[in-house]
Amino acid sequence: MRAVFGAMMIAGICGPVAAQSPLTAEAFEEYATNRTLSYASDGRVFGTEQYLPGRRVVWAFQGEQCQYGRWYPQDEQICFVYETGEPQCWTFWHDGTGLSARFMNEPAGTELSEVSRSEKPLFCPGPQVGV
Repeated sequence: MRAVFGAMMIAGICGPVAAQSPLTAEAFEEYATNRTLSYASDGRVFGTEQYLPGRRVVWAFQGEQCQYGRWYPQDEQICFVYETGEPQCWTFWHDGTGLSARFMNEPAGTELSEVSRSEKPLFCPGPQVGV
């Protein structure tokens, strides 16, 4: 969920956000803190985020390096800021099996669905490891 999200143009796989009630910051924090969630788009894992206490996060696109940041509430959205990037704001809601999210920084509104949830930390190998 880094600045590259602005370039994401993957078609959504979830129902319309308008039919769902967005999670409040408090509900999102309660659900996500101390968990690692993987998200998918079009049935493929897109990336994984570890939610740490104090609204800190670690994000990695599938197969890429980890990025460290934080999240904060803004209106009915949850916004993320990473080491190198502008805020990326999402609307989250419960879809019956987990979280779904819509990216609010682009007109197409990329949508992701939670596909796994764990209490294990996100594995973050350093750059050039194994090369």
